[in-house]
Amino acid sequence: MPPISRTVRIGSSHGLHARPAKLFAQAAKDAGIPITIAKDSGSPVNAASILGVIALGVEQGDYVTLTADGDGADATLDTLADLLSTDHDAA
Repeated sequence: MPPISRTVRIGSSHGLHARPAKLFAQAAKDAGIPITIAKDSGSPVNAASILGVIALGVEQGDYVTLTADGDGADATLDTLADLLSTDHDAA
């Protein structure tokens, strides 16, 4: 089965700073399959690496591409896309 990709718009009003990046990276790690995240046409990084995710410098409204490979990749990308599109900075 070929890898599956999704493009997602970031919802958090302060982008992927420490807290939303931690939530995202932990969910990617818990999925147990290889997942990458890339900003625009940049190089993909391991989605389970909080440092790699923060280093992308993703801001609200930016688009990122998630790619996953393995059993349950489609459902995993749905979950991760929901996390990224949610505003975790809302009161």
